[in-house]
Amino acid sequence: MTDEALLAHVLTPYKDRCRYLRSAVVTEIDGRASARCAFEIPESCYIDDTGHLNSVEVNICYNQMMYYLVAKSVQEGLGTGFESWTLDDFFERQLPDILIARFAANFRRPIDSRAFSGEMEFRSVTRRVPASGRPFLHAETAYRYRDAGSGRCDGVATLAFVNLP
Repeated sequence: MTDEALLAHVLTPYKDRCRYLRSAVVTEIDGRASARCAFEIPESCYIDDTGHLNSVEVNICYNQMMYYLVAKSVQEGLGTGFESWTLDDFFERQLPDILIARFAANFRRPIDSRAFSGEMEFRSVTRRVPASGRPFLHAETAYRYRDAGSGRCDGVATLAFVNLP
């Protein structure tokens, strides 16, 4: 079930009209955390109604889904890579230290943005120490969105978690 208090805290940085994530269920299989989510975008925050989910909204929804998945993983001790984190660590680093290094989306069929589902999984989370000596977490993720009809979008994203606790 969705942890409503955690979800509200995760979405705090977003303007009210940009809080698209409505619910999320997080699970762990074989040491990899994943989330199944529900989204609603009653009105785009930046453009007239396009009639479908667009790339900006895909990215905003991904961010919200990812932030909740990381926070819940930290809270419940799920997956790998975040074992030494506390929720305070997550909220301190949520905006400045969780970076999207690469983001790709494949739109298969238009998605009704007023009600759709999303899924995200961590494919890998590894600790890296570059020549600079400042360790960071490198995470490979995959995501997908669907609506009640035949709408579909999927993609991958690479994350960097810097300034580790």
